[in-house]
Amino acid sequence: MTHSFDKDYWQQHWQQTHGDKPGSMAGNPPNPYLAQETAGLAPGTALDAGCGAGAEAIWLASHGWQLTAADISADALARAADRATASGQTESIRWVEADLTAWEPGMRFDLVTTHYAHPAMPQLAFYQRISDWVAPGGTLLIVGHLHTGHGHGHQHPAEATVTLADITAVLNAADWEIVTAEEHRRPATGLGGHAVSLHDVVVRATRRP
Repeated sequence: MTHSFDKDYWQQHWQQTHGDKPGSMAGNPPNPYLAQETAGLAPGTALDAGCGAGAEAIWLASHGWQLTAADISADALARAADRATASGQTESIRWVEADLTAWEPGMRFDLVTTHYAHPAMPQLAFYQRISDWVAPGGTLLIVGHLHTGHGHGHQHPAEATVTLADITAVLNAADWEIVTAEEHRRPATGLGGHAVSLHDVVVRATRRP
């Protein structure tokens, strides 16, 4: 089956996701590319677009960033807030329940990042939309799935996967410097503790001043 990735889908997804299950998204560690791709950046304001259970937002807050963490699912945000409290990272994170296909942040950020977020719009259009929220001199970090298989146990619509060429093509060379454009395969634990292989696309770009 395929999914529309609307609010009802994500609410149901998070209501059925339990943090004590192996491979649950509610208990996942921060994305492994985050530390590598932000290591040389001075902490500032950041937006985690589609923050889910908050692993990346909490990691960034622990490294000095002021976070706006947005997600369409109230259940995901509740889990994220609990996780932030447990880790002692609450003052630097603002949790926002928002449909990122329509929401406007009202500001630009030094860092806009998204990790495996799937909105109810074509994936490439979503990446282009959030790129507009990066301040001059700021960084856009996209980590996405290349859905050549079943990943976490779901089959995804074609609109949910894009290639490196797709992403870099929408970042106008006059406005952006592409710093990282890579594909990686890595092992991970899927739902139920089953081993899966993830095919990731990682793009980091700097908006020209």
